[in-house]
Amino acid sequence: MRKQSLPAPDLGSHEHHTRLLHAMARVCGEKGFALVTIADIVREAGVSKRTFYEHFQGKEPCFLALYRAASASALRTLRDAVSPERPWQSQVEHALGAYLSHLAAGPDLIRTLFVDIHHLGAEGIRVRREVMQQFADFIVDTVNGPARAAGGAAPGALTSTMAMAAVGGIHELVLQAIERGEAGSLQAMTPSASEMVRLLTQADLSGR
Repeated sequence: MRKQSLPAPDLGSHEHHTRLLHAMARVCGEKGFALVTIADIVREAGVSKRTFYEHFQGKEPCFLALYRAASASALRTLRDAVSPERPWQSQVEHALGAYLSHLAAGPDLIRTLFVDIHHLGAEGIRVRREVMQQFADFIVDTVNGPARAAGGAAPGALTSTMAMAAVGGIHELVLQAIERGEAGSLQAMTPSASEMVRLLTQADLSGR
């Protein structure tokens, strides 16, 4: 099996907390969240169950913490890939390419994060919405930022509603790739994802 790598988010300063999240990432990547037990996690982390419960009330909160951490790492990759001197269209494509390559580096983990988050009830939905909103805010800032900096009318102004539509579309493309067993080749979706943002920006302008 391809070696699973967890992106390198800020997982917190406490060593055991960090080890538990990395352990959750590895065991989820190997067997999927539904089959993971706390015994699996603590064995992989090399800690006791008592230590686990000092940090998490159960495997669901541990998974949600992992989801937030991995999402924060992916979002940081997006932000780091932005080059303000480029046109916004180029910025979006470059950033999305970096983001999708980041996801593709850990296909087993990404599969369980994108799929299993839907099975964690109301809290899972809330955390997923939180992450999607952060992604949408990034797209709005990337598209509209150059226009604000120039002090003129935006060549492609994007509202938060259209940005969320773009995020939802990209998310569905990722899920489709996962279902096809193509999670390791997500970067190939970059042109389609970028075109989606461009088209939604134009659609947004047409209604003004």
